[in-house]
Amino acid sequence: MRKAITIFSILSCVLINGQEGSVAISDTVVAQKDSLLSYSESAEYSFTKNQDNKNDIWGHLKYDVVTMAGGFGNAFTRPLSWEKKDFLRLGVTAAAVGAIYLADEDISRTFIRNRENVPNVFRKFGWYFGSPQINYGITGAVYVTGLLVNNEKLRRTGVLMITAASATGVIQQISKTVTGRARPGAGLGKHFFKPFGQDANFRSFPSGHTVLSVTTSYALSKQFKNPWIKGGILAVGSIVPISRVLDGAHWFSDVTLSAIMSIAIVEGIDKFMKKNGKYEEDKKYNMEKHPVGKIAWNINAGPLGLGVVGRF
Repeated sequence: MRKAITIFSILSCVLINGQEGSVAISDTVVAQKDSLLSYSESAEYSFTKNQDNKNDIWGHLKYDVVTMAGGFGNAFTRPLSWEKKDFLRLGVTAAAVGAIYLADEDISRTFIRNRENVPNVFRKFGWYFGSPQINYGITGAVYVTGLLVNNEKLRRTGVLMITAASATGVIQQISKTVTGRARPGAGLGKHFFKPFGQDANFRSFPSGHTVLSVTTSYALSKQFKNPWIKGGILAVGSIVPISRVLDGAHWFSDVTLSAIMSIAIVEGIDKFMKKNGKYEEDKKYNMEKHPVGKIAWNINAGPLGLGVVGRF
């Protein structure tokens, strides 16, 4: 009897230990299975997230390119929709630049006479900052950074800068060729023009360096509300036109009209984007200008009658 109890005890221990072993093995298998599932889900999530990011980048790029094309075209067609105030601004600009034109030679002599008193680094900065390579390097870096980090404000800023620089660049190249104004350094005077002259001495108006530097600095300054930051950016941009007059490459009237043209084009493209864009900043602008539930009434008069239009 005692032997039977002993054998039963041994069998019980074996069975219990065997069962515990099975449970332990089973728990290990389940744990490994859960781990594999967790890894699989994590890998699938990472893959999906990467695909979403790629899709976002591609989608944003396509939209931004379309916006650039629209803004570029708007820069050339905007005069067709000018209002009375725009023609008034054009008249004031023409009068101001005309007055400067009369004093061009005196201003140029004054700048050149004091050129040696200006640090050489100032003039070098003016040359490099206004060059196309540096300009598009800056604007491209701003846009690509915004695109890759998914920062819409940076993307929109880059779109504005690239579009405005491209539009003003085309205008200044055409204008240089058509006007053929002699540079101060040519020694022919402010009144000498040689239209379609290929010589570099007859490409004074407008100033390409001024156009690019003012376009970039003004577009960038519009992104800040702090007046000190805005002023600092504009001050950096103004170094270029001053340095070009110091070097005798352009008349003061050249750089003045170039700067005004650049600012006008940036403003026009920015308004185009606000009116037609789908960036959050543009949506907010439109909501503030035309709030939901508020109707803006306009009276339109024409040769066939009088009409009232409600915009909401």
